[in-house]
Amino acid sequence: MKAHVPPFLSVKPALLTTALLATFTMGAAFAQAATEMPSGEHASADVDITQPIKAIDKLESLKNEQKLSLSIPKFQHFTTSNGVPVIFVQTKQLPIVDVDLRFNAGSARDESIRKQGFGLASMVADLLTKGTRDLDETAFAEATEQLGIELSSAAYKDQFVVNLRSLSDAEHLDPALSLMSSIITQPRFDAQVLERSKAQQVLALKQMMQNPSYLASTTFSQTLYGSHPYAHSPYGTQQSIPALTRNDLQKFHDTYFVAQNATLSLTGDLSLSQAKQAAEAITQALPQGKPAPKLPNPTPIKQSKWVHVDYDSDQTSVMIGQQGYRIDPSAKGIQRGTDFSIGNEVLAGSGFSSRLMGKVRKELGYTYGIYGSMTPMQAPGPYTIRFSTRNEKADEAIAATLQTVNDTLKQGITAQEFKLTQESLINSYPMGFASNAGINGMLGVLNFNKLPDSYITDYINRVEGARIDQVNTALRDTLTPDKFIIVTVGKPDIAKKSQLQKLK
Repeated sequence: MKAHVPPFLSVKPALLTTALLATFTMGAAFAQAATEMPSGEHASADVDITQPIKAIDKLESLKNEQKLSLSIPKFQHFTTSNGVPVIFVQTKQLPIVDVDLRFNAGSARDESIRKQGFGLASMVADLLTKGTRDLDETAFAEATEQLGIELSSAAYKDQFVVNLRSLSDAEHLDPALSLMSSIITQPRFDAQVLERSKAQQVLALKQMMQNPSYLASTTFSQTLYGSHPYAHSPYGTQQSIPALTRNDLQKFHDTYFVAQNATLSLTGDLSLSQAKQAAEAITQALPQGKPAPKLPNPTPIKQSKWVHVDYDSDQTSVMIGQQGYRIDPSAKGIQRGTDFSIGNEVLAGSGFSSRLMGKVRKELGYTYGIYGSMTPMQAPGPYTIRFSTRNEKADEAIAATLQTVNDTLKQGITAQEFKLTQESLINSYPMGFASNAGINGMLGVLNFNKLPDSYITDYINRVEGARIDQVNTALRDTLTPDKFIIVTVGKPDIAKKSQLQKLK
């Protein structure tokens, strides 16, 4: 039985190799996890994940690997009559259209409307899909249900996203587009619904404050960013949410939901002409307005610091990191990001072959998982390493993490690690094009951040063309362990002579 692959993807045996390897590795991982104790200690008979899988040698079809060939769908650019930039990709495999509308209006803009108005963007997102000028909450829900559409909104730190998924025939798509246009231009912001949503949000925040991972995340952001807009959580606080008013929501909407502050992406079963009509239907009622002002740079961190939050738990949640870099659409900036991602995958990737996973999890048995990632944003975003461990092992686990980072920066990654990571990133890349939603999500990021098409279309070439010396340089230029913020939440047993004690 031959698997169906969309025409714009031509996946060669190299991808199959990776998929099978991933399957076997997952099996080994589950087998390993089954032998572990809740404390995190592991049995002596662990599967050695550094060794080749002998069964692969039995698969004759994998011995003649060919280079991966990927045909990326055509990106078509146009601008609506009121100036909204649009990227469109035509796909005909399914009668579906995905729409991604973004505004430069995330939680970083909360205080531009109300001082200490944390959670404002999130509350706007919550109420946006709970009624329009002509439809109350119940009627709106019935309309979306009858059309069989998915219409959602979400606020992040940097951006506000409205998504629509609908069948592509005019009978369903036209009223769906009309409904989407209504929520972004004529939101109801019903006072009673707002009060209920605020009460629900406060209750959710009380529950979230019982989550050590959330406590670690909010403490880390506050310590890392200080007075910068990135310092606060998009969800707001138990104190800020009750103070928000309908006028605050309306002012936020009127300020940022404008054509000059929007980008639009479309993927699906439409012609270019139909896509242009759809884009007009969504955006034509948006006022021109003004683009949101550039966000300020955060104050740089000058030295490492340890911040502890006492929490009654057998485990300690740990976050370690620093201010990273901003989104850079230049060719040099894009290549630097690719180089860093290769190096970081070796150091702190999600696979069992990463150095942090090998040291802190497999060798020392201090945690089930440890991962590190960079989040570039409009202003320098955070680089974070996260894990949880037993209280009595927190000090040693943090020390092992920092030592592994420092050793990697000093010694660099090896040629073997470099080659394996290149192949892994290249072979997994086509999976991002496996669905309309995946494609449209890429387009949304591309359009919002004003990145060139080559950011997506030349990714494999950038990875293939990367050099190990450039990758190691990107790691050393980016990561600064002497300025790491270290956050612990729990009851960790920190020795009096621990290096952490000097960072209080």
